[in-house]
Amino acid sequence: MVRNSVEPNAYIQLIKDNFILTNVENTGAMLGFGQSFSPVLKIILLQVLPVLVLIGLLINVLRKAHLNKWLMIAFAFVIGGGIGNLIDRIAHGKVTDFFILKIGFFKTGVFNMADVSVSLGIILIFILSIRYKKLDF
Repeated sequence: MVRNSVEPNAYIQLIKDNFILTNVENTGAMLGFGQSFSPVLKIILLQVLPVLVLIGLLINVLRKAHLNKWLMIAFAFVIGGGIGNLIDRIAHGKVTDFFILKIGFFKTGVFNMADVSVSLGIILIFILSIRYKKLDF
């Protein structure tokens, strides 16, 4: 929706100057990492490798009969967000990022909801691994 209805690099204040809508096309990974890579290296690192990792995660989650409920949710966030960004990357050769968050001195880079999903999943996995010393991954 953002790709089709928001001008590139727009700066639309949704909540004052704290929550901004924009339209930035990212041909790399998080925070632009890999934008200068060759096209072949981009395909390998940003499409083939993520597909393999996501398939591996999905197989691992589906094989576990008694996986912790919260760990399953965390993996679902990571897998779902990864698939979302991967679809963009394969279909368009880039990912559309569109939100900027500023709260006091804290300011994010430009991100999308798939990034939020992956980040929340990773944070939840980290918290669960600290809380429960022995998790069945």
